[in-house]
Amino acid sequence: MSARPTPSRRTVLRGVALTPVAGTGLAACSPGPDRATRALPTAPVELGAEGEVAKGGAKLYAEHNMVVGRGEDGTLKAYSTVCTHAQCSANKLEGTRLICPCHGSEFDAMTGEAVVPPATEPLTELPVRAEGGKIVAGPVA
Repeated sequence: MSARPTPSRRTVLRGVALTPVAGTGLAACSPGPDRATRALPTAPVELGAEGEVAKGGAKLYAEHNMVVGRGEDGTLKAYSTVCTHAQCSANKLEGTRLICPCHGSEFDAMTGEAVVPPATEPLTELPVRAEGGKIVAGPVA
């Protein structure tokens, strides 16, 4: 006979009952198929016309997981929209606030800074330039 005590029926049933709950909690905080993140571009990506982003404004390019802001001086800045908290794709832009649907983190699209938790780290900045009247972001070819 084994020296270890055999778990009671109640202990086994509790473990079985709690396993799906723990799995659900983990799944809620991990990217699933509907929250899948795409890799950052490995080559320059043409986003749209240069005039699409007004001075002091921002534009979300969700299909490329990027947001572009233009300073009052005309300078363009681009950031990945992949949230630094749970790697979901932030998919809503209100003014210059980029909002992540997973846990409500918000980022300043002009600076990339996290302004509403739970995210605390800034978004990843991406190279961006105006070329031939178009906004081009991603690594330089």
